[in-house]
Amino acid sequence: MSGTAGGLVAHLLAAIAYRTQKALRDAPSHYPDFAAGGQVRTPVEILRHMTSVLGYARTFAVGGSYPVKPEPLASFADEQRRFHAMLESVRDALAPDGSLGSLSPTQLLQGPFADVMTHVGQLALLRRMSGSPVAPENFIFAQVSAERLGTEQPLPAQPDVHWPERPA
Repeated sequence: MSGTAGGLVAHLLAAIAYRTQKALRDAPSHYPDFAAGGQVRTPVEILRHMTSVLGYARTFAVGGSYPVKPEPLASFADEQRRFHAMLESVRDALAPDGSLGSLSPTQLLQGPFADVMTHVGQLALLRRMSGSPVAPENFIFAQVSAERLGTEQPLPAQPDVHWPERPA
């Protein structure tokens, strides 16, 4: 699938996996339930929602339904594993042309995948707000692989040396 529309769609799923783990790696214990106020979802609620969005998209290929609000799991680590398993399930359901059932690659990109990537940014922002910002890196050189969608993601290949807002 590499180099095709299907390969690009699968690679975006891998970029989502990589960036999600970057936002969550080494988060402090208070982070999953950090409440920013104003009815903003907590990080664990955002991750659960991301799983739901992808689960809904997957139904276009496998049928059935996926809950809008999946049942909470026992730990944040369990929530992360469920999310990454869903990424793998979506990748495995992709057709060679990058479609997912009746959803075209374009629809996947503009709909569920863009939504999930937006939520990854929210996870990173909430890390900063909770007092534990995520270090910047040059994502062009990130070791993103469509074969690696689990929680085990590589460390940054080119972390930014200049980080003026680094915590003390």
